[in-house]
Amino acid sequence: MATTLSEAYRDYPLHLHHIIPLDFSSLRTLPETHAWPQSEDAHHHHDDDGGGSCIPIIDLMDPNAMELIGLACEKWGAFQLKNHGIPLSVVEEVEEEAKRLFALPADRKLKALRSAAGATGYGRARISSFFPKHMWHEGFTIMGSPCDDAKKIWPNDHTRFCNIMENYQKQMKLLAEKLTQMILTLLKISEDGKGWIGSSELCEAVQLNFYPCCPEPNRAMGLAPHTDTSLFTILHQSQTNGLQIFKEGAGWVSVHPHPDTLVVHTGDILHILSNSRFRCALHRVMVNSARQRYSVAYFYGPPLDYVLSPLLLLTPFPRFRSLSIKEYIGIKATNLGEALSLISTIQN
Repeated sequence: MATTLSEAYRDYPLHLHHIIPLDFSSLRTLPETHAWPQSEDAHHHHDDDGGGSCIPIIDLMDPNAMELIGLACEKWGAFQLKNHGIPLSVVEEVEEEAKRLFALPADRKLKALRSAAGATGYGRARISSFFPKHMWHEGFTIMGSPCDDAKKIWPNDHTRFCNIMENYQKQMKLLAEKLTQMILTLLKISEDGKGWIGSSELCEAVQLNFYPCCPEPNRAMGLAPHTDTSLFTILHQSQTNGLQIFKEGAGWVSVHPHPDTLVVHTGDILHILSNSRFRCALHRVMVNSARQRYSVAYFYGPPLDYVLSPLLLLTPFPRFRSLSIKEYIGIKATNLGEALSLISTIQN
């Protein structure tokens, strides 16, 4: 029986052609495999115009931070967080290590290629198999220790990478625990119901992302629209635009990088737990021709055996059936965009 997140994905292997990225450094034109059909909203998005069309920036030291986070989760499913307690040096170091990794020749990176049934290492985004076109993206996934995969790339020089990534995971976990305490308090969950926080068997992962410069960015996609499975995701993004959140009534809204802030966006697990009170952030990443973009995502959720039951605070009717985290991961692994509707109790 699977007890870790990486083990949970073993039952849902991918074909290697959905794992091996292109060698973007050798390309001068956009391959047809990466040319997405253009729709009216493909690159149309709203920027901050003073009318409330940008995700809120919340100061974690604000006495009203918990209530502001609740409002942001309801309206946007996302917010930017400042005074979050993560030293700037920790974030800068992890971004530098991501740059060092992705700058390596393709044959070096492929030494740590994710296996068909694996969940860690180098490769395309796991969601790639659900889309007819490929994304302009390379990734490196860490679950637990990064050392096994790092040794394949740097047999004699992996210690720095491992130490920096492990420290980043520890710091992110502490921040995630603070945010979870606030969010579960908002949902009126008892102290017993918060007992899983701090567990050694959490569903957590770090994802390093690289979006190279693209010769035809208007026809490409960095990361296709999707929601995360997590309770929430904490994201560091380099100072280059690209991330967009979808908001009903506003369309795709750019999440502009602000120095020393982290982006937090909600996932499916929180959406289910809150009985749809909190949104799950539909998001995507666009690319550009002039600047490379890097990001580091930390995914956080309860242990695999945690049973998700919608909380009936605002309505007496559950919108989703109860199920374990492991079962939901399995549903999402085979039904990316339909997972929530497959566990919905509301018949359309």
